[in-house]
Amino acid sequence: MRTIQAPTIVEKVAELCMEASFELGDDVRGKIAEYKAKEESPTAKSILEQLETNADIALNERVPMCQDTGFAVFFVELGSEVLVEGMTLTEAINEGVRKGYKEGYLRKSILKDALRRENTGDNTPAVVHISMVPGDKLKITHMQKGGGSENMSRVKLLKPADGVEGVKQFVLEAVSEAGPNPCPPIVVGVGIGGTFEVAAYHAKKSLLRPLGSPNPDPYLDEVEKELLEKINKMGIGPQGMGGRTTALAVHVINWACHIASLPAAVNIECHAHRHKTAVL
Repeated sequence: MRTIQAPTIVEKVAELCMEASFELGDDVRGKIAEYKAKEESPTAKSILEQLETNADIALNERVPMCQDTGFAVFFVELGSEVLVEGMTLTEAINEGVRKGYKEGYLRKSILKDALRRENTGDNTPAVVHISMVPGDKLKITHMQKGGGSENMSRVKLLKPADGVEGVKQFVLEAVSEAGPNPCPPIVVGVGIGGTFEVAAYHAKKSLLRPLGSPNPDPYLDEVEKELLEKINKMGIGPQGMGGRTTALAVHVINWACHIASLPAAVNIECHAHRHKTAVL
């Protein structure tokens, strides 16, 4: 059994919170550059250039690339041979969020509850998804999920007879209804199968796959390519100003489900696709 002290986790989580806010991933930057090169609209091309400039400023000056520094979401893989000592894993993650958001001067956007609307003042509680895996490692992936893109997400319980075409139509309708609100170019995460909450979980988790990487399932890879092409023909464009760059990628996770069900979820991510991973 390997022991990891809670303060080690706190420090690493604090680093992840700041790095995610200041450093746009190479996969995202690569996709923005790729679409800028083939964008036909001068306005859209100019906006994509401004997104690149904004990312440069955030990186060089160590300031948030967006004023909405989001809900702190974590996908954690906890090795079965790991023991966290000093506090629980979730407590350590929340303490790391407090530290990172304070030291990084990141906006605190989280309320104690959804109805009485009092700010917690430290951006906690974080959303923490923990999966047990074999081994003696602790893998922590942090995602900063902004409110604007999160608000455009959807879940629908389709009929089994709707099939893949019904799922595709649902995804396209969700993106069309979102329009410019989630600050495109967006990344579209799709979860299919499971139950009501599992579909939503997989839609968000799918966003963590590196942009530009193929879906390991060839069938789903074709679905992703078809959806991406149709989304980019909608004409919404960067920041809703028109053009051929509405989405940088579509990612799909397909899972088991009940014979009477076909759940589907769409989780939309903005162009500031902020995520960082560390392994302890």
